[in-house]
Amino acid sequence: MRGFIRVVLATLMVIVSARVSNAQTANNPAKPGDLPAISGYEQELSKEVARELKEFSPKTDNVGNVWVEFGNGEPHRLIATGMDQPGYVVSAITSDGYLRVQRLPQGAPNGVFDALNFAQPLWVLTRGEKKVNGVFAGLSVHLQPGRVNGPKMNHPDEMYVDLGAKSAEEVRAAGVDVLDPIVLQTNWMAIGKNGEAGLGALNHVDIAALTQLIREMKSSNAKGTTAIAFVAQQYTGGRGLNRLLTEIQPSEMIYVGRVRPEQSADGKVVPEAPKPGAGAVLGSPSTATEAGQKFVKELQAVAEKEQIKTVSMAAAAPRIASYTKGTELPGRFVELGVPTLWPVTPAEYASWQDVTQMQALLEAYLQVQQPPGEGGEGGSTFSRISESVLQSLVVTYGASRHEEAVRQVVLNRLDARLRSKVTMDAGGNLVLHLGDAKKDAKTPRIAIVAHMDEIGYEVKQIEGDGRLQVEVLGGGYTQYFLGHVVLVHKKDGSKIGGVLELPSGWEKAGFEWPMSSRSMDEPARVYVGTQSKKETEGLGIAAGDFVTIPKAYRELLGTRANGRSFDDRVGCAALIAAANAIGPELPGRDVTFVWSTREEIGLEGAAAFAEQAAKEGRSPDFVFAIDTFVSSDSPLESKRFADATIGDGFVVRAVDNSNVAPREYVDRVVALAREHSIPVQYGVTGGGNDGSVFVRYGSVDVAMGWPLRYAHSPGEVIDTKDVDALGKIVEVVARQW
Repeated sequence: MRGFIRVVLATLMVIVSARVSNAQTANNPAKPGDLPAISGYEQELSKEVARELKEFSPKTDNVGNVWVEFGNGEPHRLIATGMDQPGYVVSAITSDGYLRVQRLPQGAPNGVFDALNFAQPLWVLTRGEKKVNGVFAGLSVHLQPGRVNGPKMNHPDEMYVDLGAKSAEEVRAAGVDVLDPIVLQTNWMAIGKNGEAGLGALNHVDIAALTQLIREMKSSNAKGTTAIAFVAQQYTGGRGLNRLLTEIQPSEMIYVGRVRPEQSADGKVVPEAPKPGAGAVLGSPSTATEAGQKFVKELQAVAEKEQIKTVSMAAAAPRIASYTKGTELPGRFVELGVPTLWPVTPAEYASWQDVTQMQALLEAYLQVQQPPGEGGEGGSTFSRISESVLQSLVVTYGASRHEEAVRQVVLNRLDARLRSKVTMDAGGNLVLHLGDAKKDAKTPRIAIVAHMDEIGYEVKQIEGDGRLQVEVLGGGYTQYFLGHVVLVHKKDGSKIGGVLELPSGWEKAGFEWPMSSRSMDEPARVYVGTQSKKETEGLGIAAGDFVTIPKAYRELLGTRANGRSFDDRVGCAALIAAANAIGPELPGRDVTFVWSTREEIGLEGAAAFAEQAAKEGRSPDFVFAIDTFVSSDSPLESKRFADATIGDGFVVRAVDNSNVAPREYVDRVVALAREHSIPVQYGVTGGGNDGSVFVRYGSVDVAMGWPLRYAHSPGEVIDTKDVDALGKIVEVVARQW
């Protein structure tokens, strides 16, 4: 309560909630706690903190620490928190334009840290202070059946960064070079009404709390000297703290950060950490001096007097590692923090109520008598991404069985003269028929199909403890989704943040992600910050709501781009482009465009349309399924098949797991493309396509698509030149096949 609830908590809620409702927009950090700071690369954050606190004459040093001092004399207090978070640094640039990486710190903070980064969007932070979009490469699940000894996606040896570059020269021309730090593009989410989750969530709230505390110090009656500090390089051995202790030499200290339970002497027993809702956590080593034990008791007494909720535990002290003996912590030392879930992962969760208790204890310790003036609730300005057809489709959410919003975008993007011709069938498909060919005409009857849905999850039930039991809609690798923040899409169209929980045992040594394509079929649960079914229902969540990973459209280098659900929003965009180019009149032809539903859960929408067309005697002679050509154009994939290069044109999907197109028709598509100077490729890939469900009714399925890297992941990468080529060939087929 007091100043923190009115200012820091309100501001965090507004900013983080804005990110939930604007998850499809550009995510550019704007406040000190928002700036990514990899260990040893905190300079930008240090400068921003110093600028934010300019009126308090902050001090800095050679390591990058920033601190502010108040008062004089003894006792000499230090309250400090870390600024950095784990990440990577560019260690090499390959000749074909990929980045290799090394961890910072070089030891992994937990056993799943690397695994959770594969196929995720990232920033490279350049020397010129630019944030360059990229993605970590990941396996495409469609290409793995039958593969022997494939990558496990759990170590930097298998990590490649894809910026969309084609050469090392192109990488360097973008300002990227060896030693540039790399950090995931953070999606902080408000979780229910109680807290936030995201990579570095604890840093986020700790930096905000100490920044606010500095602003309250004018009302402090504490005697002596108080230094409040933001320290660098905590993950690389506490170098910032070591430097600051040497400089300040405090007589007592509170370290604000992650309070880790103290292990047994043999390292085999680790006590359970407090859970969110327990209040502020006071930690002290079991070997604490008498002065340290007394300090803990004093803070406990303050908390009891002020009715501040706390829990105490034996805790491991902040690590100060050095080749020589580091500076000793003062005798009067205590750690202060809040409980977290899934620490040091993209799903890290902290409760705002616990942070409030921590802030109240710091205020009471420093005898802050008056809350600050009413703080505004802040806000955040998000620039909307460009409204191109493809971009507007990509940023729209629509998991299988929940395509309503995508249907609306398709309709809105069609030429106004076409919209009146569009119908929706019983399967939820959008259907547009063009042409006036007679029933007995020689012109072939053609259907061109692209699916509107994307992979996701659906809420099956709310459990007694408030968590959501969810069913997968589609397939992919669980490590791309579990352990990350999600959006729960409610029936009223609003969204609320959650966390897809990590598998049981994730924190234990030797844990490995299951690599089977069936692993996504296992039950999963979403945490929404509640403790009961009634509390979750109070958020407006119900069975049947759908769940997705947040997404955005991100431009990469050159003509390349990243965005989850390119599969199959690229196909949808190609159909829109072709239909708009043709217009409402297509004399002598019989062409039907279909934007289908539920492809990811078994081609259900296309199957419903195909069955109805057969009943009406209107089965197409040819069906062109416009969908992803999952490409092995990646350093993680075998080039034995699916080797279509992104940027080299659309692809005739001649063979996949659902269909084999007759070679005469493959060759005919290729000839048409070359006749119209449209770049074309053809080959074999994995997965199924909507056109295959028409074959039983006598249709010939000739699937076409575009090469896609890292399919069914947040890291999907395309080359927009291929999208243009695809739209052109769809138009040519509609007019001339």
